[in-house]
Amino acid sequence: MKWSTFAIASALMLALFVFAQRRTTDVAQPAIGGVVDLTHSIQPRAHSRNDRSATSPENPPTRVAAPAEFVRGAWTVDEIPVGRLIAPLVVLDVRKSVEHDSDYQVGMSDLTAWEEANGPLPVGAVVVARTGWSSRWYSPRQYRNEDANGVTHFPGFSVDAVKFLVDARKIVALGTDTPGVDPGSSQESLVRHFTASHQVYHLENIANLDKVPDCGATAVIAPAKLRGGSGAPVRMLALLK
Repeated sequence: MKWSTFAIASALMLALFVFAQRRTTDVAQPAIGGVVDLTHSIQPRAHSRNDRSATSPENPPTRVAAPAEFVRGAWTVDEIPVGRLIAPLVVLDVRKSVEHDSDYQVGMSDLTAWEEANGPLPVGAVVVARTGWSSRWYSPRQYRNEDANGVTHFPGFSVDAVKFLVDARKIVALGTDTPGVDPGSSQESLVRHFTASHQVYHLENIANLDKVPDCGATAVIAPAKLRGGSGAPVRMLALLK
């Protein structure tokens, strides 16, 4: 009698174990075709234009600029809602234009061309410019591209294009593979102030944008959660289909 009870219990345990194993292997896995790291490594002499993060001991390379960096009372790094840190990734390829004009501004014609090729920009996306400027990353002089008067020259976004992205497409973030979303020669930072006033954060010094498609990827933004910080180092990934 005791043996039969033991046998039944053992059989039940074995059945539960096999069932659990099957359940584990049957769980649907996310359909991810690959992951691209869009982050430059932090180095002792890394550079970042206008980094006013008092909580960071060095200028980080790939970074997030919170709205509070330009607008008092706006979200700090730790206050950016987590729902805005994972979003569709839209990549605007303007490399050919930048080859002929280092002060190039991403404009409405670039947005129109993207939508003609891919359909309407998704609402609530992370929109970044692929300018090719990251090829200069390891040369601070070429990356800042200062003229004889100390004025930097690198591509950025036009105010008109950004107003459309914010008002019509409700983007959550604006990014670029340059030191900032405004053109380097800009003295007023109009793009940054406008986006920050609408709680849109910025992503600067993005790497490896040549490895992601213009559309279809998902951006994952993971900044250091610095309480009250205006900016922070960030690990940025692109999930591919």
